Parts: sequence; C-alpha cells; structure tokens
Amino acid sequence: MAELPYQPWTLSVDEILRQFHVSSDEGLTESEVEQRRKQYGENRLQEAKGKSAWRIFIEQFQSLIIGILAVAAVLSFAFSQWIEGIAVIIAIVINTAIGFFTEYKAIRSMEALQKLSSTTAKVRRNGRLQEIPAVELVPGDIVIVESGDAIAADLRIIEAANLQVNESSLTGESLPVGKDVQPLDADIPLAEHHNMLYKGTALTRGSGSGVVVATGMKTELGHISELAQKAGKSDKTPLEKRLDELGQWLVWVTIAIVIVVAIAGIVAGRDVFLMVETAIALAVGAVPEGLPIVATVALARGMWRMAKRHALINQLSAVETLGATSVICTDKTGTLTENQMTVSRIFIDAGEIQVTGEGLATQGEFQRNNQKFNPSEDKVLPALLEVGILCNNAALQPEDSNESRVVGDPMEVALLVAGAKAEMQRQQLLQKMPEVREEAFDPDLKMMATIHKFDGQYRFAVKGAPEAVLQACTRILTDSDAVQMTEEVRQDWQERINQLAQQGLRTLALAQKIAQSEKADPYADLTLLGVVGLLDPPREEVIPAIKECQEAGIRVVMVTGDQPVTAKNIAIAVGLTDNQQADVIKGQDLKSFEELSPDERQRIVQSAVLARVSPEQKLNLVDLHQRHQAVVAMTGDGVNDAPALRKADIGVAMGQRGTQVAKEAADMVLQDDAFASIVAAVEQGRAIFNNIRKFTVYLLSGNVGEIILVATASLLNAPLPLLPLQILYINVVNDALPALALGVGEGEPTLMKRPPRAANEPILTRRHWLAIAGYGLVIAATLGGAFILALTWLGLNEQQAVTITFMTLGFTRLWHVFNMRDRDSGLFHNEITRNPYVWGALIFCTGLLLIAVHVPVLSNVLQTADPGVDGWLLIVGMSIIPLIIGQITKLINRKKRKLK
Repeated sequence: MAELPYQPWTLSVDEILRQFHVSSDEGLTESEVEQRRKQYGENRLQEAKGKSAWRIFIEQFQSLIIGILAVAAVLSFAFSQWIEGIAVIIAIVINTAIGFFTEYKAIRSMEALQKLSSTTAKVRRNGRLQEIPAVELVPGDIVIVESGDAIAADLRIIEAANLQVNESSLTGESLPVGKDVQPLDADIPLAEHHNMLYKGTALTRGSGSGVVVATGMKTELGHISELAQKAGKSDKTPLEKRLDELGQWLVWVTIAIVIVVAIAGIVAGRDVFLMVETAIALAVGAVPEGLPIVATVALARGMWRMAKRHALINQLSAVETLGATSVICTDKTGTLTENQMTVSRIFIDAGEIQVTGEGLATQGEFQRNNQKFNPSEDKVLPALLEVGILCNNAALQPEDSNESRVVGDPMEVALLVAGAKAEMQRQQLLQKMPEVREEAFDPDLKMMATIHKFDGQYRFAVKGAPEAVLQACTRILTDSDAVQMTEEVRQDWQERINQLAQQGLRTLALAQKIAQSEKADPYADLTLLGVVGLLDPPREEVIPAIKECQEAGIRVVMVTGDQPVTAKNIAIAVGLTDNQQADVIKGQDLKSFEELSPDERQRIVQSAVLARVSPEQKLNLVDLHQRHQAVVAMTGDGVNDAPALRKADIGVAMGQRGTQVAKEAADMVLQDDAFASIVAAVEQGRAIFNNIRKFTVYLLSGNVGEIILVATASLLNAPLPLLPLQILYINVVNDALPALALGVGEGEPTLMKRPPRAANEPILTRRHWLAIAGYGLVIAATLGGAFILALTWLGLNEQQAVTITFMTLGFTRLWHVFNMRDRDSGLFHNEITRNPYVWGALIFCTGLLLIAVHVPVLSNVLQTADPGVDGWLLIVGMSIIPLIIGQITKLINRKKRKLK
C-alpha cells in the first residue's frame, strides 16, 4: 500500500481491513511491519526541542550578578586598571563556564530520564497478542484497547464493547464519548467520529480493537503542532523559584549595604576607584550566584538516584514535595504484594479444591482432601475453569516461546495458568465457542462478561467481585443440576468467601448462563459456578519499608478494592497493624468532607486499612487527609484513579500494571510497582532538600563574613584586609566546587528517623538564618584577627598581611564545609565526611589557593606575597577556628536537645 486511506471513518470494517491487506485475527506479519516502518517511519510526533546549549550559554549572562561584574570591568578599564579589568572579565568567563557546564549536564540528565518512560500498545501480529513500544506501531497494525489505555495512534475501530473515550485533549469535549464500529458520512466533524480513536485521547471505559490508520505526524494530533510544542515546555520548580527570589533579594540588600560602605570610605578619604571597586566586589561576593545552578544539579542528581531505585519522576517539582510527605496511601495488589497471582483454592458446590504449583508454571495438581483427582471427572470444575479462560483478555504463550510469556492482568493470567493445569487452552476453547462480544469490566458493577456462540445458543461467561456476582446469581451449579440460589445458600457462600479472605487470598467469583440471544442482559439470572482464591504473597521488602516509614513519622494507609478480611490479613502480615480487631473502613463510608461528622473524619484519618474502595472514594480520602494538613502520596493504576493522582500532593502510578492514563496523571511512576521504591524516593526527596539547605547556608554564611569584615574595615577607616579581586577569586572560583559537592551528597542515614518537615516550611528557617549570622560573625572575627596578628605579632608588611587574610578566608571556607553536617550526626562519621565529592573539592580548591600565592602571573594579578613559614602557620591555625567553634556549638546544642 502506498497511501494511507482518506477519511477512514467512511469505510466499513471489511473495507478498511481490505485497504490495509490485514486480517483482524492474524494481524500483520513481521516482514509487513518492517516494510511499513520503512515507508511511514516511527510512530513519533516531532519532539519539542529541548533547551539548546546555545540558549543555556546565553542565559548565563542574563543575571544581575554578571551585570555587576561587567560594570566592575568597565570601571576598571575607565580608571586604567587594566590588570583588574582583565581579571574581572576572566572571572565572568569562569563563572559562566561553571554555570554552563553544570546546568548543561543537569538538563541533559533530566531529558535522558524522561526517555526512560515509554508508552506501550497491545497488538496482534502473526496471530499472537504482543505488547510493544508504541513507537513501533505501523499503519495496518491491529491494536487491542481496554479501559485506561492511552491511544497511541489513530485507529479505525473494528470491535467495540461499551467503548467510551475522553477526547478533551483533541476536541475540548469534557464528557466521555461513546464509540461504535458503524461507518459515517464524509462531512461529519471530528468531534462526531464515533468509529475512530485518536492519538492522545484516553479510553475511560470498555474494550475493543482497531486498525491503525495513521501514525506519528500523520495523526490528527500530529496536525496540531501547538500541542507538540506544549509537550516540550518545562518550568522552574517552586524550590528553584524561591532560590532565585532569595538571590535577587540578597542582591538588593547587599547593594544597599555596599553603597553605604562606599560612601563611608570616600568620605573617610579613601581612593575613589578603590572604594567603588570594593563596593562592586562586595556586591558580587555577598550573593551566592551559584544557588540556582547547584539547585538544578542537586535535583537532577536526585532524579537519577530515584531512577536507579525504579522511581521515575514526571514532574520535577515532585522531588521537593516528596521530602515533606506525611501520609502514603498505597494499593495492596502489586505494591505491598508480589502481584504474581496463583489460583491456590477453588470453592465449588461440592467443597474446597486445592491447586498446586506457583507462578507461571503450568504443571500442577487439583486435590480434594490432599488427594489428587482429574478435573475432567468433575461436572462443575471444568465449567468454572472454562469461564475463567473465556472471560479473559490476557495471553499466555508456550514456555518455549521467544516472545514475552504473558500479556495482561496478573489475575487473568493466573486463570489461564489454572486452566492450562487442566489441559485447557484459550485458543481451542474459542474455536469451539467463538467470542461474539465483550462487556468490559465495569468498576461500578464490579463485573465483566464475554458472550460466546455455542451450539446455536449463547454462553455468557462472567467474573467479578464475589458479592456482586452472588447478587446477580439466581441458581448454583451442582454435580446433579443447577439448583435455586436461596438466601440461606447465598449466606453459606459468603462464609466460604470469608474463609478464603481470612487466609489472605484475593477472591473472585465466576458464573455463567445460556441464552437464546446475545442481546440478553449479561448480569441477570446467572448460575454461580464457584469462587477462586488467588495467592498473592507480600513482598519481602515491604515489612522493613513500612517500619522505616513509621520511624520517619510517615503514616502508611492501605487502600484496596479487596474484601475487608483479606485487607486486614495482609495489613497484619506486612506490619501495618498488629491488632486483629483493627478498624477497617469500607469504601461506602468514605463520603465527601462535608457529609462526614467530626468523629467520622477522625476515625477515617486514623485508620490504616480501607477496603472495597472505589477510585471516586480515593478522591474523598485524599481530600480528607489534606484538610488535616497532611502531604499525601497516593498510588493508582486505573483510568479512574487519575483524578485522585492529580489531587494528591504526589501522584504515584504503577509502571508495570498501571494504565497510560494513570501514568500521565502521576508525578512519579514506579517501574517495579514496589512500595519500597516509594519509600526510597521519599528518602531521596528529604536528602535533596537537606542538601539545598546545606549549600545555601554554606554559601551565605561565608559571604556574610566577607561583608562584615570589609564593611567594618571601611567604616573604621582601617586598611582593607581583602582586595576586590581576592574576594572575586574566592567566591567565583573557590566556593563553587564545595557547594556542588554538598548538593550531590547522599544524605545522613538518620534522614528517615525524624518526622517530615511541614509543606510550607521555607528553605531557611529562623534557626538557619541565626546560623548564617553566627557563622558570618565568627568568620569575620577570624579573618580580622588573622589580619591584625599578621601586622602586629608577625610584623609583616600590608601585602603579606592581606595575603594571610586572603588565604585564611580560602581555607576557612574549605574547612567550613564540615560545619554543614546534620546537627544529630557524628563528629567524624557523617554525611559530609563520607561524601567523596567533598574530599575531591577540598583537594582541588587547596591547589587553587596555593597557586594564587606561588604562581607569579596569578600572584601579581591578585597582589599576593609569600607569607613565610610563620605566616602559613598562622593561616592554618586561624582557618580552623570557625570549624572548631562550629563543632563545639553543635555538640552543646545536641546535649541540650537530649536533656529536653
């Protein structure tokens, strides 16, 4: 085929299949796929361009700091201070280079992370159901869709069962639109193409299949270039914005201070150029221009660490919110449990049947009272297994298949495996009983049905939540015949279901009926076949992860659609509660905030287990916790979970079993669906926020010390203990690496031993501002002391004394990094001493300080002189004073906290 069909909605199902030379049962062959991919290319939209290297470079000059430095360079040249002017230009280049390379690497890292998460599609090729990356779809592919799928290409529908689609991204229509297979007139508007599924829309209900009629830029979404551009937009996180605002505020405060200093110096008779240049240097030195850059690096590094722990971040702002998370509402299946289901118990009218074998192994036995028997000898069991296989959208390939063995929901896969143990295969059953249509799973009814043609009649195969199926059944199949379902029998079955639930098994009821018409109500007058119990053991890593959360002041709440008894048993097994009488809240009690009494609100907020919860009720739960000032992380996997994921402070989607709609609504996607990955991400979020605090305090406290020192000297009409270029050298060259090292630290092991911070807590609290002021005063006093001792005690000349102050400042700033350890960490063993980047930065920056004195060219520019042996001893001795005072202060404060 050379051209894609024009107006595919006008063609019938048979016509569209003929146009693409494809069978709906077999799909394309691999050779056809390869040929069409060469012809039409990959199924990609033109990606919005990421931030280019040139743009990143230009943005380095769009800051007030660079402007101030440029003014300093111009003034230097105006006063014929050529060396100083050139030095300032070099400082601009160095500052720009550091900013460019760190930001470039961070942005490229984050862009690479976004590519780790990809959309998939289920297709039928070579007669088999396969799951492939959506970019590999080609025109003519037969795509299978079900509720929760994000449509990955434009499809002409060829099968539809209760299909409803959210097309708001394409048409603006907010309500779901029903779909069918009937051809339409050519001039029907896009919003009324009821036989088409368009790329970028989302299936909200039902199931079906379609043939791909357009991919990539040939889709309707591809024609709307604005949407493609919008997909590439990104904005700064609230944290980065707060850092920017902090930096801008400090600029203006500092400018006000240095104007006063400059005027005071000029009035005192100092050289006008020297005072203007000093004022400008102070303005630059006082503002930590590296804050936004280091923040970007810290966030990017944190995202990579999370990705290594199987947590992909969709929204960068989620990284900082994670650290404040106080409540985690988690699903049970696949998150707290393995999500590797096995049918281990079956209840039919004649009693309980045990099924051996685990996982995907199709070898197993059916036993009654520990005695093996042949399932074909029973009348009811084969019918139950057949319904489990027929009412199913999963695929189980042979063990020797080169393709992925399973496609689909783990529960449905378990039903296929159970059938295989009785030597029943889905394809063979479908040959005898072809599927006519499907009633997709309805989250309100909690049931699903498929209709099959059988001996001139129609067999309805139904599965669903036990209480829903029991209610729909009027008869029960026994060894002799189908008998009436009385209220007493229904109650007896409810007790059997409770038995399975008390063993921690997930329960599923199966039923059937024979009707003369396929149009019959699928959920009326059913005959109950039995109930299966599916084993889904808790994940090994869940118990320590929950304990870690409890120690970190984070409440873990299980929110499941399962039976209350099953939920409670799993909660006890994983350590959520040790109370057999624990209060389990049912979904029906989760009303909106306004409908609940204060006592009911308190009861729900304090409960750790909620069962039979619908997606809509999840929304009420998130709202209730948020109104109690909690920062809520909520997990979800279904299309109906999307509102709760968006409402939560952190929406967490399941990467393996989650729908595409849920993934797109979430802030974070778990590649392994594991609860422990959420906990690891929360810990990393705390570490990142702590790191940003550390380097902010580190940079500001050192700069405050410089301001106090120079301002005091100027106001007292004393010799300047530091020259402008020396201040620039320290701030632009020597501070960047230690700050970056602090920004990428892994954090203290005790991070998860303390309660979460408040969501509205600022980067710098009152305690941190006091620390900045205190450290600044100590650093200023130390530098002033070193300058005075060099002049008086050692009798050095002014150039040597200034050099000693310069070197003391440089080494003080290096040792000061150790004062940034957490206040409850060890003196020698802490997150700073264990950070290899810190040691690398210290070694490199020590070399930079030494060459500033001993390399003639640089020494001439910075106007330094060898201070001699005594001078170096003074530098070493004075530079460690702030470190010693800082550590003593931490020890005293730690003892005070222990006494309290």
